[in-house]
Amino acid sequence: MTVLVDLALPLLRRLPPETAHRLTLHALKSGLAPRRPRPDPPSLAITLWGRRFANPIGLAAGFDKNAEVPDAMLRFGFGFVECGTLTPRPQPGNPRPRLFRLEEDRAIINRLGFNNEGLAAGAARLAARRKLGGIVGANIGKNRDTTDDFADYVQGVIALAPLADYLVVNVSSPNTPGLRALQRKSAVTALVERLMAARASAMPDSPPPLLLKIAPDLTPEERSDLAQAALATGIDGLVVANTTVARPASLRSRHAHEPGGLSGRPLFAPSTALTAEMYRLTQGRLPIIGVGGVASGEDAYAKIRAGASLIQLYTALVYHGPGLVGRIKRELAALLARDGFASPAAAIGAAARSPHAPAHGR
Repeated sequence: MTVLVDLALPLLRRLPPETAHRLTLHALKSGLAPRRPRPDPPSLAITLWGRRFANPIGLAAGFDKNAEVPDAMLRFGFGFVECGTLTPRPQPGNPRPRLFRLEEDRAIINRLGFNNEGLAAGAARLAARRKLGGIVGANIGKNRDTTDDFADYVQGVIALAPLADYLVVNVSSPNTPGLRALQRKSAVTALVERLMAARASAMPDSPPPLLLKIAPDLTPEERSDLAQAALATGIDGLVVANTTVARPASLRSRHAHEPGGLSGRPLFAPSTALTAEMYRLTQGRLPIIGVGGVASGEDAYAKIRAGASLIQLYTALVYHGPGLVGRIKRELAALLARDGFASPAAAIGAAARSPHAPAHGR
């Protein structure tokens, strides 16, 4: 089944990006996914937050905004899937066109603007699949026209804490005006403290982990402030990193200067460097989900060695198809074995411990 989906990629890339995405979701909902994932080698398993991940490779937020196909994506072999971003009220997002393939650069630019069906629709789908197993997280945001930013995130936590295996607070998308200002130390500290209280009220016995997703475009001072805030608030982890507003000079696509967030291959190096920096600034005390430009086992391994406990990808699927998931896992298992690591956990932050060891990935 994975091979059939991969074979359809050239046809899908002839369509406008949003049309191709919608058709893909429809096909997945109609049963175009494997019946069950192949078992992963024990060497890829990792336990975090009391949850056992069969492998550390996850699907990033953005693909399944409305929690329509998390189980179909798990069957392609992902160790976990993140749905969203979900906002309290439905919203259409920004005007089209708002999604652009940069094929020569193996990248995407999006300015979607949190287009989604809202919390109620997403929560209903997550509730319906709750007993199916598999690790499914939820990414929450605020409505563009909200009058109370914090209240929007509180609604997300209260609605989804009983339904998701972990929650991600998205304060780093570049496509919602004013959103990234919530990454300032005072704002993020107050926000996280309020969300921790909301989570405790919604799930007093076994609350899901709460993570913060940050931007790759932060200044050194902002990175230090965020690390201090993360440690002070007791948040459970970081997602590093969201899309970038930077435009590397190496970009070749005619769409390179479209406004929005850039993802894919050009984001690999800066997001991996930020992972290493946040790992250092938090003294390795916070689990990090490493995101940005992952398209191979070497890429995933480089992020783990930089300090990531888990890995996410999305853009590479557009160019390589879901068969990529299995290839990354095979390559990662081989790299871990080559370097004598019994599990991904043993390799986390290895580059910081051995700065002169060979680097892997692009």
